[in-house]
This record gives sequence, structure tokens and C-alpha cells, in this order.
Amino acid sequence: MRNIELKARLRDLEAARQTALRVADSPTVLQLEQVDTYFHAPNGRLKLREEYGAHAEHKLVFYNRADESGPKQCDYDLLPVANPDEAKALLAAALGVRTVVKKNRTVFFHKNVRIHLDAVDGLGDFLEFEAVMGRGVPEEQGAPLVARLMREFGVSGQDLVTVSYCDMMPQA
Repeated sequence: MRNIELKARLRDLEAARQTALRVADSPTVLQLEQVDTYFHAPNGRLKLREEYGAHAEHKLVFYNRADESGPKQCDYDLLPVANPDEAKALLAAALGVRTVVKKNRTVFFHKNVRIHLDAVDGLGDFLEFEAVMGRGVPEEQGAPLVARLMREFGVSGQDLVTVSYCDMMPQA
């Protein structure tokens, strides 16, 4: 699967929440607690995501994304996990734990874009856009929408984050 993604530091979480409520296509908002355990991988990033809250699920996520500023393509695969404790123990033994990222995520929906407001333990508040691109949908259809949302949220170049949360955390 493929997304066009962007991550930025938030200066004002409440202002971002108000903007998200204004641009959201529906009043549906998801509140999730997420624990992402990242494992050492020879390429890309591999994490076990444990989710708690409405519509929560546990999954293994493997993704490749360039560490660059602005909207960028992310290729990823998801695998549902029925028993996250056993999966985590097996992956930790095989690959080693790189780091653990804990966050509270609020998710809003605008067209094919998931808008995430993240409060990340030890790092602060962030905004993420994930334009979900179906198979055969050109990147040109996602990047302009993400760019428009950047303007709506007042995201400037200095706010942009180039790396994953796992790269910002102390390593295990």
C-alpha cells in the first residue's frame, strides 16, 4: 500500500484541533492510545503497533519512506496481530528492540487523508497527514491535497519533521 505523508511539530495543539474539526468531512473522530515497538530491520522500518481505544487493533507494520522534508511517498504493509505480547517477544528475540514510542493520537478524516494529532511521550505534539493512495492512483493526486492541508493548518517549513518518531527517541 502507499501513502503520501507529512509530519510537522505543533506549536498549538488546540488550534490544530479546531482546524481539524473545521476541515473534517464528518464529526467522526478516533481517540487512540498507541504503543509502537520498533525492531532493528535491515531495510525500512518495522514496528509492532498496539492500539487501545475505539476501533483499536494490533498490527505489524513494515514501511519505507525517505527521510526528507515535506510531503513524501511511503510504501507500507500491514499484518493484523492477534497476540501482540507473543509477537513482540518473538520479534525482540529475533531482531532486537530499537525503541518504543508511546502516543495519544486523535484521528480526523478529510477526503482520502487521515489527519493525526499526536501527543508523543517525551517528544511533544505533532501533526501528521496520510493521504491514502489506492493501487494505481498517481502521487500527483495526493501531494496537492496534503499541500492544501499544510496551508489550512499553517504549517511552515521550519515545522516540518523529516524522520520517524523512532528516530527521534533514545534507542533501547
